[in-house]
Amino acid sequence: MKIPDSARAVIESGQLAHLATINRDGTPHITIVWVGLDGDDIVIGKLAPDQKVRNIRRDPRVSLSVEAPSGDQFGMKHYLVVEGTARITEGGAPELLRKLAQRYIAPGADFPPMPNPPAGYTIRVTPAKIRGMGPWGTMLG
Repeated sequence: MKIPDSARAVIESGQLAHLATINRDGTPHITIVWVGLDGDDIVIGKLAPDQKVRNIRRDPRVSLSVEAPSGDQFGMKHYLVVEGTARITEGGAPELLRKLAQRYIAPGADFPPMPNPPAGYTIRVTPAKIRGMGPWGTMLG
């Protein structure tokens, strides 16, 4: 599904995202992640396998939420929710994290803060539904 410009702006705003995956026992697993875009996929870098990587390998259904920097006239913050499927690709994490660090830490930030970081993993989320409170409203793929 094509991500509208209003939702792309939130994803690229530097706000932290909350990624929900599904644990083996069916309970939710939620973590905070840095996010970027590659076309209409949302991308997340991981240097090492962790619970979210294991969960996605077993069950690719995910949800992401991001609080928007904007709100309405009543003081309610806008937020974006993306529901979709994720896949793990080998490598690319250091390069992606360096790029995202410019937004999440500061321009010129050196991240990951280690010599020769592992290639890691790239999580690619393909949206199926975009919803929330804001100009993106509810969009079905």
